[in-house]
Amino acid sequence: ERREKKQKLSKEMAEKATRELEKMQLQEKAEIKYNEWLKKKRAEETEKKKKEREKEKAWEAELQEKKTRSEKIFKEWLQNARNKPRPVLNGCGFPHAKSTGLY
Repeated sequence: ERREKKQKLSKEMAEKATRELEKMQLQEKAEIKYNEWLKKKRAEETEKKKKEREKEKAWEAELQEKKTRSEKIFKEWLQNARNKPRPVLNGCGFPHAKSTGLY
């Protein structure tokens, strides 16, 4: 009876130890998978931030280019506006502001 009890107790202890070992192994595997997932997420996040920065830089460069182009066009317009003839006061498109010759 003692021997059987001892064997039963040792068998239960062995089973308990194997269950604990399996539980620890599962926990280690889960931790490893979690760490891999976390690394992947962080890499994706850094890639996303990098793309956003590149987009922002491209947008700023485009904005600067538009600004310089518009300034250049405005300066050209100013130069051309000086050379254009002044409009006649009260001209309305007729000579001496009179609507002669209309039918």
